[in-house]
Amino acid sequence: MTSQKSPQTMKPATAAKKLGVYLEATPAEFQEGVVTRDELNALQADPPEWLRNLRRDGPHPRPVVATKLGVSISGLARGGVTEALTTAQIEALKADQPEWLRTERAIQSEVRREAVRVKEKHAKEQRAEERKQAEAQAQARTQGHARAQSGPARRATPARREFGGRGR
Repeated sequence: MTSQKSPQTMKPATAAKKLGVYLEATPAEFQEGVVTRDELNALQADPPEWLRNLRRDGPHPRPVVATKLGVSISGLARGGVTEALTTAQIEALKADQPEWLRTERAIQSEVRREAVRVKEKHAKEQRAEERKQAEAQAQARTQGHARAQSGPARRATPARREFGGRGR
């Protein structure tokens, strides 16, 4: 008996998030139904006109607005931006360069620099650890080779194996 697999579905909000669009700006039929994984893949592969327009003109969800402005989502909130913005509004903010936007971009830039610094530090530590392990392995091989050169190793007698080391 084979079981029929049901298609994987998601809520419209999840699908909108994956598509990078603002849910309230999508057509009613998109908002009201469920979206299957196959439908989502089809929308991504060959977006309909409404999806192309939303991606181009907006309104855009906060993660997209934050990315386009070069700030964090928290930075948007600190700057007083709590609603979705259109592409024209985003471009106007970029042109005006309000104080909060300059400050948040500087913060975001510092966060990115710090992330790169930490990543490089961890990579350097990882390389040092790998080098240390390689040296230890090489030393162990060298010592093992030296033992093989010095003669046969002492074998454990059956009594030694059976009683954990000491003979009778």
